[in-house]
Amino acid sequence: QVQLVESGGGSVQAGGSLTLSCTTSGYIANMRCMGWFRKASGNVRERVATIYVGDGSTHYADSVKGRFAISQDNAKNTLYLHMNSLKPEDTAMYYCAMDQRLLCIYEPFSFWGQGTQVTVSS
Repeated sequence: QVQLVESGGGSVQAGGSLTLSCTTSGYIANMRCMGWFRKASGNVRERVATIYVGDGSTHYADSVKGRFAISQDNAKNTLYLHMNSLKPEDTAMYYCAMDQRLLCIYEPFSFWGQGTQVTVSS
């Protein structure tokens, strides 16, 4: 059974930084895509960033390009989202997810964490 546990959320002022972590466990050897998604109150879920495990290639939503960075530490089975220059519109519940399909464009991802809240005040 695959498990994902997010941490690192919190409250920060605009312009600040946070790093989210997603610790994974279980049978993850066949996972190909990992990513971060977010859902703000009243909005639909948004794909924030994804990484293809095989070659480390990344993709970002236009709204976070240049400010957020996704990375993975295979030795620790951990996925990160480094968030800089945070804006109030980044306020949302952030979810970590994984999928075994070959292309990261497919949704929804198969496995999800419970989420961690990020609140950015102006």
